[in-house]
Amino acid sequence: MEFQTVVNRRKMIRSFEDKAIPKVILDRILKNAFKGPSAGFSQGYEILVLTEKEDKIKFYEMWGNIQERSESNKKWMKMENAGVVLIVCSHKQAYLDRYAAPDKGWTDKDEARWPVPFWHIDAGMASLLALLTVVDEELGAVFTGVFDKDYARDKFSIPEQYTPMGAILIGYPASFDEPSPSLKRGHRDLSDVVHYNSW
Repeated sequence: MEFQTVVNRRKMIRSFEDKAIPKVILDRILKNAFKGPSAGFSQGYEILVLTEKEDKIKFYEMWGNIQERSESNKKWMKMENAGVVLIVCSHKQAYLDRYAAPDKGWTDKDEARWPVPFWHIDAGMASLLALLTVVDEELGAVFTGVFDKDYARDKFSIPEQYTPMGAILIGYPASFDEPSPSLKRGHRDLSDVVHYNSW
């Protein structure tokens, strides 16, 4: 698929068919996710892959009672048909340690040296590469928050030093997927969001 086509087709899919993702496709999505930029090549993000039904159910239960949500909003129930859930985790300490190395020299490992948390930024870039690869494989995906980090750590034995910063649900789009009502807002005009040389 042409790159511009991939970009133009990228959107959030909220309803999936109940169908497994072939491992060769999943492997490509994961490999591409780790091709993104990484400050100091710290590579301080990791991905927990949920493919088993019981593990995915544990993840969905973080959102509340599955049956109640199914009855109140049918399209959300179809999110749970996703073939795989990727929980993307950032690792702050990997960056603090990396920049205390001799070739960087911030030996105090002071988090205040970082103007923004690059560990989250790099994990976000990895997520976008995964989302674009999903489109290139003609699949669908939705990025969602991990709204209870302690729950996720407990249920999936995620080490304390890792922050579950988001999840990507991937699957075969259902024919009845409904676009988000938020899309009615439309894209902001480029002239309103891009500033040349000065704001």
